[in-house]
Amino acid sequence: MIDYDKAFETAVKAVQTEGRYRVFADLERICGRFPKAKYHPGNDEASREITVWCSNDYLGMGQHPAVVEAMQKAAGEVGAGAGGTRNIAGTTHYHVRLERALADLHQKEAALLFTSGYVANEATLATIARILPDCIILSDELNHASMIEGIRGGRSVKRIWRHNDLEHLEELLIELPTDRPKVIAFESVYSMDGDIAPLSEICALAKKYNAFTYLDEVHAVGLYGARGGGIAERDDVLDQIDIIEGTLGKAFGVMGGYIAASAAIVDAIRSYASGFIFTTALSPVLVAGALASVEVLKTSNDLREKHQERAERLKTVLAEADLPVMPSVSHIVPIKVGEPVLCKKVTDYLLQRHDIYVQPINYPTVPKGTERLRLTPTPLHDDGLMDTLRGALDDAWTALKLSRAA
Repeated sequence: MIDYDKAFETAVKAVQTEGRYRVFADLERICGRFPKAKYHPGNDEASREITVWCSNDYLGMGQHPAVVEAMQKAAGEVGAGAGGTRNIAGTTHYHVRLERALADLHQKEAALLFTSGYVANEATLATIARILPDCIILSDELNHASMIEGIRGGRSVKRIWRHNDLEHLEELLIELPTDRPKVIAFESVYSMDGDIAPLSEICALAKKYNAFTYLDEVHAVGLYGARGGGIAERDDVLDQIDIIEGTLGKAFGVMGGYIAASAAIVDAIRSYASGFIFTTALSPVLVAGALASVEVLKTSNDLREKHQERAERLKTVLAEADLPVMPSVSHIVPIKVGEPVLCKKVTDYLLQRHDIYVQPINYPTVPKGTERLRLTPTPLHDDGLMDTLRGALDDAWTALKLSRAA
């Protein structure tokens, strides 16, 4: 007899042995008091208030009054669910309005909603490979898992170029026939290291070698550019990117993913992508909240400026405390630990001793040996919270005898 449960237990034990088994903290966010949340330890222990330092709700928009009000209003007017897939019963007026708003945000002709940024990447990249005959995709080596899965699913030829290495990218482009379809797939802000791709230079290479550009902006939309259109807007290359992919679950604070492109491209993806066609549509309640968030952030440069200021201050505060802050040119503040077991120990220490929640970042999210904490300050993390974090981290590094070399 085959012991199926044993196979799964063995798989989990392997992850535990490597020190990268993930334990989810049972949290309950406190509306109106972000980044505060209730932590439920379990084992009959009473819940207690903690401070969240690792949320991708980068601007706190998940609790913005305009967003919450829009969702409540939509629930009262149309109910909870969309009623089915977009092809059957799930296209509501909220979906149409949000797609128009996203197209406008990125200065494109059209946009298309997906249930998540992961699904948007996976479905779109796989569909591109099927639509473009004999396509070859050139993928940055640090692209997100969703992009990797989409490229794999499309079964096209792929080439991996060294991270942000323009010379290597051009070497690969030179080798390809001029009449062969080429797709350069890359991100703007890489969320684990906090570095930013050289968009203008990549676009120049794409033009030189007649390549199609696919840009993942999930960690940049809402945060960069005059209206929150991302790094492509900030660097004035929106017109040079063929497809921009984004999320509604990070800076916009709700849930969902999308692409923005020409009307022809969007229509083709809508017509061929299984990840779109066969998935129940986002709830109009979520879509209403996302729409409100997008519209607020189109004019809220004060939030973006405060966000950048907070990130820079945190980097300075932690560096002055001789903590191993890794280099970052974005809003991401990584602190190197370098070992999975210790990474989990330090996050447990912070939660148990200081009521600070940070999730350990281990393999396969980052390469082995680069395990880290990933801090994401928001406009709502004030100086007092930063000073408390600095003291807590200094205590943890001393108590656990961690290396302070970044």
